[in-house]
Amino acid sequence: RDPLGSTGFESDGAGPSAKGRVLVTGATGLLGRSMCRQLRDDGWSVIAAGFSRALPGTLRCDLTCEEQVHRMVQQQKPDVIVHCAAERRPDIVERASDSALNLNVHATAVLAKEAAFLVYISTDYVFDGRNPPYGEDDAPNPLNLYGRSKMEGEREAQRHYCVVLRVPVLFGEVERLEESAVTVLWGSVLDSAQTCSLDHTQQRFPTEVRDVARVCSNICSRRRQDRSVRGVFHFSAQEQMTKYEMAKAIADAFQLPSDHIIPLTEPAPGLTTRPQNVRLACSRLELLDLAVEPRPFRAAILDCLWPFTPDRRWRQTVFH
Repeated sequence: RDPLGSTGFESDGAGPSAKGRVLVTGATGLLGRSMCRQLRDDGWSVIAAGFSRALPGTLRCDLTCEEQVHRMVQQQKPDVIVHCAAERRPDIVERASDSALNLNVHATAVLAKEAAFLVYISTDYVFDGRNPPYGEDDAPNPLNLYGRSKMEGEREAQRHYCVVLRVPVLFGEVERLEESAVTVLWGSVLDSAQTCSLDHTQQRFPTEVRDVARVCSNICSRRRQDRSVRGVFHFSAQEQMTKYEMAKAIADAFQLPSDHIIPLTEPAPGLTTRPQNVRLACSRLELLDLAVEPRPFRAAILDCLWPFTPDRRWRQTVFH
């Protein structure tokens, strides 16, 4: 039996006008879904690859199996691979380090070696958060195993002259609230009968996946014109918020009470160490005219969370 399954997926856009073939790993995840839509809209022929959540119409591939990756790339022959798949939850990485390192480091090494050109999605957690903002050439110094695994993945990608795109905490149109560390706050916002303490020490820059996908599409298109495009890029929204401030902003956007949300001014015990402020400077994207204007947080979060309101007619009621 073919370990890749028989559901290789190619989107519309495979005709002669297509920009080329792009394979997206982690295509069933939060960022991957948005990436596939954006690249398809921009004229690429998209091959969507997933594993644990692979759906009909998705190429199923275990990225930790070198043989499967080799066969996938040889069969599909993509011009570009956008590598979104990762174990991104720091606490899970600490508990299941072998499988996380396999995906975040080893799979990246194999994909970078096989790819004609790879865009590797990385993280602001490669920095320690002690001296922001961080430029593309600043030396990484991760505080936890997740950050170290992504730093090692970056090194593997750069050995093959690929692009590394570092991004901060992401949110977007989730299938379930737990898909994002931002949207998961919705439960705390809604439950106004229960006091909720949220971190008010670590500064974050919540960024919508649609904006990341637009930037990535810009990079892929520019690479078709200019093969010197490679190295490290940063993209981030610029609205600075703690988790407490995110929850308050969500409540404000939906005109909900928020007095029950309490700022926690000491780090919560028992959690994996996280950096304090990893603000990314995005000068390389701006210099090459590849940046996009991030959507304001409140407008973007309304789009993402209104399907999870108790009354889904809320949006029509408020805005029409």
